[in-house]
Amino acid sequence: MRSKAELEAAIRGAGRAVLMVNVRSRRGRRLYDTARALLDEAGLEFAEVHPVGEPDRLGELFEKVLARDPDLVVVGGGDGTIAEAVGHLAHRDIALGVLPLGTTNNFARSLELPLDLAGAVRELRDGKVADVDVGLFEGTPPGGASAADPAGTTDADGEPGSTHIFANMVSLGLSVNVAEQVPHELKRVLGRAAYAVTAARLLPRHEAFKATIRIGDETYEMATHQLNVANGAHHSGTRIARDASPDDRLLAVYRLGDHRRLRLASATARHVLTGPRRTLAEEEFLTTDQVHITTDPPLSVDVDGEIRGRTPITVRLLGNALRVIVPQGFVDT
Repeated sequence: MRSKAELEAAIRGAGRAVLMVNVRSRRGRRLYDTARALLDEAGLEFAEVHPVGEPDRLGELFEKVLARDPDLVVVGGGDGTIAEAVGHLAHRDIALGVLPLGTTNNFARSLELPLDLAGAVRELRDGKVADVDVGLFEGTPPGGASAADPAGTTDADGEPGSTHIFANMVSLGLSVNVAEQVPHELKRVLGRAAYAVTAARLLPRHEAFKATIRIGDETYEMATHQLNVANGAHHSGTRIARDASPDDRLLAVYRLGDHRRLRLASATARHVLTGPRRTLAEEEFLTTDQVHITTDPPLSVDVDGEIRGRTPITVRLLGNALRVIVPQGFVDT
């Protein structure tokens, strides 16, 4: 691994850079030409440019791109696209640059990047290389247990359980149903508000679940409609706590409300209003570098916007595992 300064010097010199933009993301198709023009004006040159119209092929494309050893991969898209990039770039001597073109852009917010395209391009030109944390999710495959495998530890082909590197968030509960059912066109029209509208529609029929959380030798039990494990600093576009960061060597485990539906609504409102002021030391947060969670009943799990498995799950922190371009003012530890 090169030092951060050495990688940054390579990028600013004659380093190899690649641009990948998900033109199916909320703003990707509309802003693709603008992004290219702004990148050109900023003097940023790319050996390869890939407008991606089929997001299902992103994994295959990343493998081809990374086989040519670039120094920088700039990715334009929403949190799902960025999550795919993180999974491929973690533990590599390659920097990730982010063009936030999604609906909530949680990872870009956590990196303190501007959400406007011109500002994001400016940080690609003037920013620095930092090492930040990512998470590792291990769970039962999405299909769950079977007669041949009652524990649900292998998939249909007998492979080990579902394992994924993630950038921002593992979620259980109502948000999983919202992610599955929010209409794509509603997201295009309303942006982040589409999730709130869909949640309001689903909440009256949503059933609470019991979660058992094990951190080291301690076990916590709680009933709730929503449980999150955060690596990043933002949830649904809102700051979790003023001291939360993707570079703090901590996972933050927290629920929103209890078994009562109205408590979920009030806790969500409190999250939006007080998140920027509260701290991770407050009692609603459990902070750790590894957590094991079981639920009754077993639940599907959302990992950075995609259903990646079912409970029980283990989530681990991978400290300083990802190299990214961030603003000069970002505190890099």
